[in-house]
Amino acid sequence: THLYGRRMYEQMAAFWPTADEDPSAPPYVVEYARIWKDMPKVVFSKSLDRVDWNARLVQGDAIEEITRLKAQPGKNMGIGGAELASSLADAGLIDEYRLYFFPILLGDGKPMFHLHNRVKLTPVEVRQFSSGVILLRYRRVEA
Repeated sequence: THLYGRRMYEQMAAFWPTADEDPSAPPYVVEYARIWKDMPKVVFSKSLDRVDWNARLVQGDAIEEITRLKAQPGKNMGIGGAELASSLADAGLIDEYRLYFFPILLGDGKPMFHLHNRVKLTPVEVRQFSSGVILLRYRRVEA
C-alpha cells in the first residue's frame, strides 16, 4: 500500500496512469506504471473530495489511521510526500526508510524531512539501478 499526502498523490496521478502508454517510455517506466496503478493507495487530504486509481481518501487524522493500519496483518506500506513522512517519522511510525537518489543536481528544492525528533537509523542495503538511481535502505533503531 502507498500512503500519500495530497500534493504527492496529485503529482503521481498526473503521470503514472498513462505512462505505460507512451511508446518511447523505457521499460522500467512501463513496469512501474503498471505496478503503481494496481497498488492500493491511501491519500490523506482535507481538501480533496475524491481520488482515483485504486486509492482511498482519508480526511481524518493520518497518525490515527496509520497506527490502525499498522496494527492489521498485511504487507508493507510506502510513504510519499515530505509532510506526511515527517509527521510519521516524528510519531515513530516509520520502521524502514528507503531513500532514492537520482543522478540529477538541482540548485534548489525542499528538505526531505522537517523533523522535531531525532531518528536513529542503521543501514540495511545499498542498490544501484540501471537508470543510475541509488537506493539506500535504513531501519529505525529503537531509542
